[in-house]
Amino acid sequence: MAAAPSMLGVLFVCLGNICRSPTGEAVFRLYVEARQLGHLIHIDSAGTLGSHAGVHPDSRMRAAAAERRYRLESVARQVTASDLRDFSLVVAMDHENYRDLVHLKKTEPTNIRMLGSFLAGFESQTQAPVVPDPYYGGADGFERVLDMIEDACPKILARLVATHESLRGVDCHGGGA
Repeated sequence: MAAAPSMLGVLFVCLGNICRSPTGEAVFRLYVEARQLGHLIHIDSAGTLGSHAGVHPDSRMRAAAAERRYRLESVARQVTASDLRDFSLVVAMDHENYRDLVHLKKTEPTNIRMLGSFLAGFESQTQAPVVPDPYYGGADGFERVLDMIEDACPKILARLVATHESLRGVDCHGGGA
């Protein structure tokens, strides 16, 4: 579902929309709601492939997230060209996702960023670390995804604050979560 015109929107994107991107959606949603900004920022997730459309997030990812009080309730869907127009910020989990999004957008991708570029010391798009796909690995992979997304949340919100007048003065770090 696209962001309403009066709201800012953040879309998290991975390959199948069953592990990394629904986690980004859930973690960032809790982070934003803890700062009482949920009414201003629409948060969603999608995958570059549609093969998992209609499926709930991976049960192992849901279990790892639940241990940290996150609820992954979204249903997988494929990203669309209109998403790239409608969302203020599109956050790709890896370089392949980023390239697929740039190809889909077909114009200068000013609103598409790698999640890794929001991690300390990795502001460059080209050198940003990827959020590894935990699907074929063990429990530590799901924990790593959560760690990276939690670390990126303050800078994701800071980017929205810096680029959207309606959020000027918002504290990106306080408020818990």
